[in-house]
Amino acid sequence: MPQLDPTPWFAIFIFSWAVFLTVLPPKIASHTFPNDPAPQGTTKPTTQPWNWPWP
Repeated sequence: MPQLDPTPWFAIFIFSWAVFLTVLPPKIASHTFPNDPAPQGTTKPTTQPWNWPWP
């Protein structure tokens, strides 16, 4: 049974992971998001109390 011989399958497995680990990380790391959040100031916004119109 050839499927029980691990020699070719193990080599294919190692080679495919080597390709994935050398090709994909630079592509993923170079991805930039289109809407990077801007840094906010350190001051807190002031809030006004809510005046309810009913008694």
